[in-house]
Amino acid sequence: MEDVSQSISRTNPNSQLLVVRGDPTTLIPTLCKKWGITHLCFEQDLSGYARRRDSSIRQLVKEQCKGVEIVEEQGHYLYSIQDILEKNGKKPTMSMSALQKVVSKLPDPPRPRDAPKTLPDPILPNHGNVKDRISALKALAETLSDIEHYSVDKTSKPDLNAASAGGDRLPDAEKGRVSCYDTVYGPDGLDSKSKTEERMVQLFGVPTLASLGMNPSAAGALPEAVIKGGETEALRRLDALLKRKEYMATFSKPKTSPAQPADDPATTVMSPYLKFGDISIRRLWYDVQDVIKGYKGKDKTSIPENYEGQLLFREMYAVGELALGDEYQQIRNNKISRYMDWYLPNVYDSDGKRVEPRPRGDEASERRLELFVQGQTGFPWIDALVRQLRSTGWIHHLGRHSLAAFLTRGQCWISWERGSELFETWLLDWDPCANPGNLWLSCSAYFSQYFRVYGTASFPAKYDKSGSLVRRYCPELKDFPDKYIYAPHTAPIAVQKQAKCIIGKDYPHPMLDEKEEKAKCLARCKAAYGAGYYGTSKEVLEGKAEAILRKAHGQPDPEMPDTGKAVSKVSKIPDWAKPAVDIKDGGAKLKSAPPKSQKTTSAKTEDHDEDEDDQHPDTADHDDEHVGEKEDGKGRGKRAVGDEGEEDEEEDHTRRSKRQRTSAGRSAAVSKKK
Repeated sequence: MEDVSQSISRTNPNSQLLVVRGDPTTLIPTLCKKWGITHLCFEQDLSGYARRRDSSIRQLVKEQCKGVEIVEEQGHYLYSIQDILEKNGKKPTMSMSALQKVVSKLPDPPRPRDAPKTLPDPILPNHGNVKDRISALKALAETLSDIEHYSVDKTSKPDLNAASAGGDRLPDAEKGRVSCYDTVYGPDGLDSKSKTEERMVQLFGVPTLASLGMNPSAAGALPEAVIKGGETEALRRLDALLKRKEYMATFSKPKTSPAQPADDPATTVMSPYLKFGDISIRRLWYDVQDVIKGYKGKDKTSIPENYEGQLLFREMYAVGELALGDEYQQIRNNKISRYMDWYLPNVYDSDGKRVEPRPRGDEASERRLELFVQGQTGFPWIDALVRQLRSTGWIHHLGRHSLAAFLTRGQCWISWERGSELFETWLLDWDPCANPGNLWLSCSAYFSQYFRVYGTASFPAKYDKSGSLVRRYCPELKDFPDKYIYAPHTAPIAVQKQAKCIIGKDYPHPMLDEKEEKAKCLARCKAAYGAGYYGTSKEVLEGKAEAILRKAHGQPDPEMPDTGKAVSKVSKIPDWAKPAVDIKDGGAKLKSAPPKSQKTTSAKTEDHDEDEDDQHPDTADHDDEHVGEKEDGKGRGKRAVGDEGEEDEEEDHTRRSKRQRTSAGRSAAVSKKK
């Protein structure tokens, strides 16, 4: 926002971005009348909260502000999400091929326009054209004098965060913390009566954490952002990417490494800039397409794993959110989300209303969740990802896969609703549609191959045998040999002492047995798929589904984690902790077969891949986009249960789709745009 304001002022020194604070449903109609506004212009936002907010404001402005023209433009997505939903029979697009089929019938997205070279002087009511920005701000401030939160001097109000009031703020506010927020209207003590230039700039300026009484350092924020915001930075990054023609033309998201940090990423890291509107989706789409068209080399990639495919996933999840509304964010009443007997799910009262704050669930799962949030699970790959995410606001999409799968169907069996909340809290590029859309990693929707599990050692070892990300974000483990970096609890005590890190003391012992919990989760998934419950099922709404499923699979409740237990003498890495690759000096070599114990597990939990006829009537799982299993003689997909160590879901789609493109409808339908 600050970057936008500065850009406006550079174009016209008499103008800037005016930031006002308050309830939009009351403030916007008020300002329309006070400032003589003739046009209310805004970008369409289709998320649930925004739809309700904008609907209220539209109605209020029509009723209270006669003559004000409302201009609403679609710019956050390439296509009109409403049009996609209508052409798909008002149902979510459950696969990339379904989305492509629909958008192939829509007009091409319009190309972006260049930013204006000039801007007119602002016109103030009763003042005419503005010739001096500060004078204009003072005149605008006078119009706010009867708006309570602008007219009251907040220094006279009690400080709810003061130590004397039982709060956490120390006498020196810079060293204190703010834990009680009674307002986000503006800087402490700032009111419209103060007419100094500094006050005027603050009054209408972009709020800072300090102006809201928050101390970034006390909250654990880094001194300097790893991913800097703003349009200027977004355009700089885009320009650098467009110069890498081969990289963009051969871009394959599943083949990029999740083991690289945010300041040296294997991907483009443009998602935060799209989320905040720092760059136009149309600019990104067409600039990338133009570069790809000009590339004459080999190995061009295609949808969905190429860059265009990544952008289209945003559209797919937005259609799901618009189709389902608020239920898209939860399991209950969500007709595309399978019901599984997760621990720590949302809780509802007898009237079906969500209980907030969520009552505590079983203590073992609550403790697992706490350790996960702290980055203290005892699994270095998981802990490094959590710590990176908390400190930078970003991790690679395959890192997100690892965390989401581990927390849900992989090992912890905790509801994807809790994972969605955590990502909402931490992610810079959090999106109200794409974030819950990642429920597919729990195999609740969009994806059903629950037998594919990300290994906590095998998966990262595929990309980085030395564990550089772990060494950076779990520095207590930095001196462990490569052999043990992803499973340090298997290191002999002599190795631990040499690394100056005793497992169970300096770094936690694993909070659960990965192999054992994986087997339990597979049994739970199999039972859930066999029952076929969804968020709208009668048994779910009546609260009976959990007991039915737990009786069906017979798995015990989780045990309380003990991350401080002493490590027994170990002479070799146990089978369950061994990577799916043999780590040697020359690189990673795929093993020819899984361990015997793994084969045994496979025999007991043979994959339960859905038949088309068994699917929920209102959905069409996009497993055809993510198929990677071997075909048996009867045409039914089968694959042994094992760690995710060979390929990713988008890579699967590419390999499969090459065999399946037998009609124009299933070909890359957006190719006409290239």
